[in-house]
Amino acid sequence: MAPEEVTITVRLIRSFEHRNFKPIVYHGINLDQTVKEFIVFLKQDVPLRTSLPPPFRNYKYDKLKIIHQAHKSKTNDLVLSLEDDDRLLLEEGSTLRAAGIASETEVAFFCGEDYEKYKANPVSAW
Repeated sequence: MAPEEVTITVRLIRSFEHRNFKPIVYHGINLDQTVKEFIVFLKQDVPLRTSLPPPFRNYKYDKLKIIHQAHKSKTNDLVLSLEDDDRLLLEEGSTLRAAGIASETEVAFFCGEDYEKYKANPVSAW
């Protein structure tokens, strides 16, 4: 049986505080690859995207978290939900399928260190 290939939107989060992010749509993603393999692919692909400004291309992304799955409710958070890390953060050893990725899933790609700082002290723009 051929591996299932799906469309995934990856939201590159440059800054949680300033809400700087850019989405990239990837077609033909194999769900049987590991999360680590997908992160390596993204780290190689993002710097080559000339449509992205240099601050997004040259950032130190290292974590993936599910933002939204097709046909499910969305959160009201503007950039990324700070809840359900145990369920939504993707572990590098699991496959994308086992991590809960399906067609039309939106995931965030960000720096884990920045996320922990933001989570410890969320900044509200209101």
